[in-house]
Amino acid sequence: MKKSLLLFYVAFLGLISCSGDTDPVVIDPTMPTGSLTVQRTGNFIDQNGAGSAGTASLGVDAQGKEFLAFNSAFKTALATGTVTVFLSTSATFTPDPANGNPNLLALGPVRMAGENFFAIPTGATTGKYTHVILWCGSVGVPFGNARLQ
Repeated sequence: MKKSLLLFYVAFLGLISCSGDTDPVVIDPTMPTGSLTVQRTGNFIDQNGAGSAGTASLGVDAQGKEFLAFNSAFKTALATGTVTVFLSTSATFTPDPANGNPNLLALGPVRMAGENFFAIPTGATTGKYTHVILWCGSVGVPFGNARLQ
């Protein structure tokens, strides 16, 4: 009887002690915290028939982290493979694989149509970049660009 009572007591304490726990807050570093304060914005111009459209915005979140954001109207051809997003000093994608290109900053692949966020790498400054380029590496052509103003 004492064993049953002790087991019941331990189980009861376990239930009570965990009942107030909340789910842990998961911070996604690819998403802005709070609202994004937009500093520059531009509309995508379609290239090579990819159907690119929508708006790109460069801004800072509530924590002071810089992001590039695509609005909910963003779209581009995604069936060809990876479409990579670059910040650029011009509307033209000029790769230099052997040396890198200081006029390009790779931000990552487009995940889907609609709203997308790209965290600017720590230590990178975006002031010199004037354009966002959508580059399809599998066919080696630009799918669109947006001039940031």
